[in-house]
Amino acid sequence: MKKIQLHDTLSRKRLDLVPEDGNTFRFYCCGPTVYGPAHIGNFRAFIAQDFLRRVIELSGLKTLHVRNITDVDDKTIRESIKSGVALKDFTTGWTDQFHKDANALNLLEPHIEPSAVEHIPEQIELIQNLIDKGNAYLSEDGSVYFSVHSYSDYGKLTKIDQRDLQAGAGETANDADEYTKDNVCDFVLWKAKKSEDGDNFWQSPWGDGRPGWHLECSAMGMKYLGESFDLHAGGVDLCFPHHENEIAQSEACTGKTFARHWFHNEHLMVEGSKMSKSLGNLYTLSDIIGRGYTASELRYSLLSGSYRTKINFSFDRMNEARINLQKIANIAYRLGGIDSYEDLCDIAVRDSIEMGAFESSWGALLEDLNASAALGELFGIIKNLEKKLVNGNLSESDKKICRQGLSVIVNAFGWILPEPDSLKQAVEVPEDVKVLAEQRWQAKCDKDWSESDRLRDELIALGWVIKDGKEGYDVESVD
Repeated sequence: MKKIQLHDTLSRKRLDLVPEDGNTFRFYCCGPTVYGPAHIGNFRAFIAQDFLRRVIELSGLKTLHVRNITDVDDKTIRESIKSGVALKDFTTGWTDQFHKDANALNLLEPHIEPSAVEHIPEQIELIQNLIDKGNAYLSEDGSVYFSVHSYSDYGKLTKIDQRDLQAGAGETANDADEYTKDNVCDFVLWKAKKSEDGDNFWQSPWGDGRPGWHLECSAMGMKYLGESFDLHAGGVDLCFPHHENEIAQSEACTGKTFARHWFHNEHLMVEGSKMSKSLGNLYTLSDIIGRGYTASELRYSLLSGSYRTKINFSFDRMNEARINLQKIANIAYRLGGIDSYEDLCDIAVRDSIEMGAFESSWGALLEDLNASAALGELFGIIKNLEKKLVNGNLSESDKKICRQGLSVIVNAFGWILPEPDSLKQAVEVPEDVKVLAEQRWQAKCDKDWSESDRLRDELIALGWVIKDGKEGYDVESVD
């Protein structure tokens, strides 16, 4: 079996993914902070992590996947109080919404999904261990801080120098807490109760308060995966300070390597700009679906480039995703359908899956999840197979192997394919809907976005969605 190679943020090298215990690949993913709906930038990270897990499992390895829920921090407390809802009820609602979106995007459920609130005793124990070892100290107001100078390897993930932290980077990055601490680059482990926290505090040996944000992942990661595990994943924005702080507090406590491999995905741009509320481009999954696209089309778009480079999300890119998924669906139908993920993983555990013509596409995924190369190979293979099918030059045994190979690629990317063209039934579109659809297309061509959105919403209210292509559009019934 060919090993998967993946870039490691810490060593800056491409390394083989090998389970330390020789059996199960154990990895931790920083999960959502549940104070509102996750946007598509958040989901780029979760989809990249899901993509990695699928490739690992389809290569024949078992996994133990832990992804946390951050249900207590400054944002969750602030927003729950603002909404007048108890913290638990508030975060449960947004956790449910995250799960709904994750399911629509075909994310595999993590094997373990711990929440920060449920693991406050473990966090308190970790803090006490760090105090006992001389790596943490109690401030005058009852907060507890990690002493960055007590851990000589601080900054090894991002290669930041402690002198840079002293110069001010630490104050900005390490929470900018309004608590008393010995050094500007130290970060908080336990936050003493403040009046603005309301009833959201817990008892500890140092007084009432709550854990610092960085602490939860260390406590939960080590509880479920051991003091040292195979891989830690997250968006590139978490490298500093979050992951640096995780490494420091975990390794200072145990004296062991916290994670043997670090996996980070780059940022998502939207129409060439950073996502922000002020620009109106902070899209959620419901926003995308409201524009007539599917969750699978979004998943395709977010996986269409290297996880290590910025991707520019655009609705033109979504239109390309729609066209390409349809091509894949059509060839899958002609080959006899797509085998299930579970069946393929069972085969992979017993023996290597025969990929046939799709070997080159699969090989690209094993080389640092090279999605763009894999897709390039995929569509070249599909074009060649279409010719063979038309000319009757594909035997039944070759067709079976090709179906299995294509099934592996489809399941690795996690696509839910649309109905093939040959099975689609024509639906009569009412004249008034046709008129509105044409007006909406003209508004789009004129870049009158507000009018285009208004007409789109009117069509949705009537039970119809517009599916844009490069040169035109289709009108489909919501039913």
